[in-house]
Amino acid sequence: MAKRRSKKRTHVGATNPVTPSAINGHANSKDPKSMVIRIGAGEVGTSISQLATDVRRVMEPGTATRLKERKGNRLRDYVTMCGPLGVTHLLLFSRSESGNTNLRLAVAPRGPTFHFRVEKYSLTKDVQRAQRHPKGGGKEYITPPLLVMNNFSNPSSDANSKVPRHLESLTTTAFQSLFPPINPQTTPLKSIRRVLLLNREQSDDGTFIVNFRHYAITTKSVGLSRPLRRLNAAEKMLKSKKGKKGGLPNLGKLKDISEFMIGGEDGEGYMTDGTSGSEADTDAEVEILETAAKRVHSGKARATEQDSDDDEEGANDNVERRAVKLVELGPRMRLRMTKVEEGICSGKVMWHEYVQKSKEEIKELEKRWDQRKREKEARKKQQKENVEKKRKEKAGNKKAGGGGDKDDDEMDVDEYDSDMYNEDDFDSEGLQGDAEEQVNAEMEERGEWEDEEEEIAQGRSSKKKSLKR
Repeated sequence: MAKRRSKKRTHVGATNPVTPSAINGHANSKDPKSMVIRIGAGEVGTSISQLATDVRRVMEPGTATRLKERKGNRLRDYVTMCGPLGVTHLLLFSRSESGNTNLRLAVAPRGPTFHFRVEKYSLTKDVQRAQRHPKGGGKEYITPPLLVMNNFSNPSSDANSKVPRHLESLTTTAFQSLFPPINPQTTPLKSIRRVLLLNREQSDDGTFIVNFRHYAITTKSVGLSRPLRRLNAAEKMLKSKKGKKGGLPNLGKLKDISEFMIGGEDGEGYMTDGTSGSEADTDAEVEILETAAKRVHSGKARATEQDSDDDEEGANDNVERRAVKLVELGPRMRLRMTKVEEGICSGKVMWHEYVQKSKEEIKELEKRWDQRKREKEARKKQQKENVEKKRKEKAGNKKAGGGGDKDDDEMDVDEYDSDMYNEDDFDSEGLQGDAEEQVNAEMEERGEWEDEEEEIAQGRSSKKKSLKR
């Protein structure tokens, strides 16, 4: 009789790590989560769809990488699911009627929302096509990236500046909360594999422009010549379980190992750190202490080892010098902040790049918002009373033996939630026309609007023909 099979990979007794923190040192239920969404998925185009996919790769592992948007999905659908799924940030890509690409960063569930115009962008495939040795597709996306922010706070800014100081601090906090914080004492060094760089361009005209860059961290041992590094890599490959003969250097045509080390009979190909032009700069070199386990020796062996260490004047053989290098993964984006508002795409405008309000206009807007707030509270109170009334009627019908009506069982949930998420309040097309009018007027003056106007006209005519068919 054959021996019964015992499943050890996914069942009891498996050697899998118990907690996700054992894998990457970051996974936690309280870590921030995000969703990258295309508003109007069928209308944004293939380039913006690919850009959204690339940004999802940047936000891994705390994002929905395989999120599928439908044409019928609205913004309120995603906002409603933020609470049950634990989503803390929404990144919304959209295209306006004039052809501008917009990105909105919304902090769930109460905002604020930052509106950015994507002035320039390069996809991941474009960045890799321009590189000689592109990198990607490995274990870099298992852990969240290291966030590096530069020039977000201007020392000369104050409350009366074009970009006030409180807006700079609010933007910094919103971007910092995209990824889990790093504790130097508990975070493993190997878990930091990527870097997300956000650099703000300094300008005097009051613009807030952020450059978005994404890099992978690679290390290379220094202090060894290229032949020694190849032999060292081949030795590690043979000791590993996935050893391949293809990784070994070909020494079949050489008479001795010395020919491989010195690069020929006369040593013309010998290469050191000083003569190698491909070596990294000394500024990027770091010392890493190897964590390999040591064999426990007896008392005499430990004493002799200690004496030898004293003779060598404290030389540590476990310290390895490695050069750190950044390889760009993509995508690239140049983001220009245009508006900041309270709530999730609906609320009072806290800052606007183009539209400036006077004190009287601000007071008038405050009165309108207070009135809307009071009306909203009244509607919520009335809706709660209606729900309680239906429940009491349902309970009375059950006691009377009537069994109730099917319409009573299906409560009007949309009516109860419609007050919280008013469709008219949501701006699902990016900028709500206030800034685009001024931008389009400037484009007309410079003569840049004619080409885009022809493209939009052609796109609209093609849509009308398809609808008639």
